[in-house]
Amino acid sequence: MKASGYVARGYEGVRDAFAHAQANDEGGAQLCVYRRGQKVVDLRAGRDPVNDRPYGEDAITVIMSCTKGATAAVVHRLAERGLIDYEAPVADYWPEFAVAGKDDARVWHLMSHSVGLPGVDPESGVTARDLLYPDRHLPALEAMAPVWPPGTSCHYHPITYGSLLNEVVRRVSGKSVAQVFGGEIRAPLGLDFWIGLPAKEEPRVAPHFQPTPGPTPEQLAQLIAGMGVDVATRLARVVIHAFAQTGELIEVMNNREARAAEVPAGNGVADAASLAKMYAAMIGEVDGVRLLKPETVEKARTLRTGSMSSAGDLGKLQFGTPLQYGLGYEFPRDVTPMLGEGSFGHAGAGGRIGFAHPESGTAAAYVANTMLAVAGGPDPRWAWMGELRKAVAA
Repeated sequence: MKASGYVARGYEGVRDAFAHAQANDEGGAQLCVYRRGQKVVDLRAGRDPVNDRPYGEDAITVIMSCTKGATAAVVHRLAERGLIDYEAPVADYWPEFAVAGKDDARVWHLMSHSVGLPGVDPESGVTARDLLYPDRHLPALEAMAPVWPPGTSCHYHPITYGSLLNEVVRRVSGKSVAQVFGGEIRAPLGLDFWIGLPAKEEPRVAPHFQPTPGPTPEQLAQLIAGMGVDVATRLARVVIHAFAQTGELIEVMNNREARAAEVPAGNGVADAASLAKMYAAMIGEVDGVRLLKPETVEKARTLRTGSMSSAGDLGKLQFGTPLQYGLGYEFPRDVTPMLGEGSFGHAGAGGRIGFAHPESGTAAAYVANTMLAVAGGPDPRWAWMGELRKAVAA
């Protein structure tokens, strides 16, 4: 398969690796790389099979949890203005949160997936569709007792990460994450990136699809039980429920209702060029815009969860080295190599990813419409990462 688009001299290996990997994908993808504020790779390949058209330069796609990187950037910008203190109790901004053992939960616990609210209790009555609307699920999170003491353990919060930070942002700014993002990040940089997609952009969407069906909630519980987890505990039931609801939401996000909603943990819609440009503007100036101060970037990529152990027996669910977090961002590991040490960013379900590597001045993003599930290793379509590492080291 050939990749169309632009590649600067020295990055031909990135183009070739991207094209070769996409040859085995029935969908389409985009890859964009910035180096020291300049675009050096801007490629696309494959198709939008749902609409029977090429996956072109104008295509946009739900980027899943890559949205979390944008949400974190919003929080950091507000922190730079003194509106948010990472170390402060969440209750300083949201007094109603200080119930059921959450009175000492800190803002950084929300940003590092360590607050102990990875999902809602199954008995809460909150549905997956309710997660599209804060007023339908936030009261349950507000009243909920955490499944571990905040700050003592870390486990991924697939949807509630965005819900919780969104309320903090709303309390301190009077605006949602999507509104702050639109005014302070999307507009200045001219990004094709929305959290809550306008109706006029709908024709550009390349819907995502799964080559093989995902597990049912019952199959998921059986799988987790087979890994040695006691699925009868409240901890396990909340986590399994969160996984199941996230899977349902991924399907729902192919509908206009879900793309129009604001889900700052996972329904951002963008192209790779915009996601890469956002990360590039975090670590340097792009088109006259710099999003974060250097000292903020250092705080963002400082490890916060290194001394934490898995809650209960959730460590049995881990593939590869554990996920570790700074303030809103993942760090490189065996299954998500990025550009190695110093990199920070966020992956999304199905193979999407965006990240930056300040030391080399590099930012990159890969966006696809195929929901490829890979366990135990990197997504094979990320072969370009190794070539990019060679290019920036040359």
